[in-house]
Amino acid sequence: MIVKELIETCNLEVIHPGDTSAVITEPYCCDLLSVAMGNAPAGCAWCTVMSNMNTLAVASLADCACIILCCSSSVDDNMKLKAVSQDICLLRTDRAIFDMALDVYRRIHA
Repeated sequence: MIVKELIETCNLEVIHPGDTSAVITEPYCCDLLSVAMGNAPAGCAWCTVMSNMNTLAVASLADCACIILCCSSSVDDNMKLKAVSQDICLLRTDRAIFDMALDVYRRIHA
């Protein structure tokens, strides 16, 4: 599954599209940046409520396909601008982290 398909099928809000042709390998759930930095697999759809600049840095280092901010996490203008400047796919949903990650998993393995 590619990011574009996930956006369309899960009705995700696009804060910045980044590379919507990126292949999603698996969902990843983590709200501790130091843990995500060492464990987020390349190509993952990272489901988190951590909406800050460091989240973008970790996603870039881990080569995540996208970040999905769950529970309607707020995003400030600086984060939006950084996502644009780094071309990181930043999405948002009102769904809980587990629910979103499970949906991603089911869609990948359908």
